[in-house]
Amino acid sequence: MFEAIDSPYLVPFDGSFSVADAATSVDQSLLDEKSNKKKLRKQTDKIHDLQRIMYAHDSHSILLVFQAMDAAGKDSTIRNVLTGVNPAGCQVFSFKKPSAKELDHDFLWRTTVRLPERGRIGVFNRSYYEEVLVVRVHPEILNFQQLPEEHKHSNIWSQRYESIRDFERHIARNGTVVLKFWLNVSKDEQRNRFLSRIDEPEKNWKFSEGDIKERGHWSDYMNAYQDALRETSRPWAPWYAIPADDKPYMRYAVAKIITKSMESLHMHYPKVDESAKQRFAHLREMLVTEK
Repeated sequence: MFEAIDSPYLVPFDGSFSVADAATSVDQSLLDEKSNKKKLRKQTDKIHDLQRIMYAHDSHSILLVFQAMDAAGKDSTIRNVLTGVNPAGCQVFSFKKPSAKELDHDFLWRTTVRLPERGRIGVFNRSYYEEVLVVRVHPEILNFQQLPEEHKHSNIWSQRYESIRDFERHIARNGTVVLKFWLNVSKDEQRNRFLSRIDEPEKNWKFSEGDIKERGHWSDYMNAYQDALRETSRPWAPWYAIPADDKPYMRYAVAKIITKSMESLHMHYPKVDESAKQRFAHLREMLVTEK
């Protein structure tokens, strides 16, 4: 079973993670935009090659989970990190307000049916973690989830963490590499990005009044993220808290973790045996000599 690769942004597995200690920015020496874009390209080229091998190897899949506050850069990170990957080998799903059909199932159902097939990279832009993040900050949402009355109690969050841990361990045992990224943007930087969305006409479409409303719950969200990452970062399904105030560096840091994780699987193209090689030689001769 996959085990997390080391990184300065790896969330520990012992429940000691603290949002207050998680960096939103990095040393100025690491913020060379041109250099980070060049390094990102090298990583995306590797991801492209590794995905081709993974498809042929047909034993693993990759699930990339992205969670963050609004304006942290989830969409652009997904777009930039997966640039060049064969579209047939990559599946991206965004999860927003559940539909009536989805509410008629357990909270893991709508994401489970969208897990990546072997050989493919699956991306969840938001995920089942919304059920212990936004729903925890706004517990009134539970009233619409058609839960049995006896399950609407204070233990629901610990039970959901347990369900998530069990689910992620199950899919990891069956060949899915689960990599979870919290793009950790600071409140000040979020404010600057919101102002940019208001001030620049071409970005107006990105802005929503609801974003400002959710910003008012910042402390509640930070508490929810801290608990979720503490409870669910495991060697087979690690969380990485990526500094997100500088987008070029953030994208490179995410891509590097993905690359190193895929390399750790030691995948290879399938090898043919001697009898197959002999058949190939015969078929080759037929192709060369056909008229």
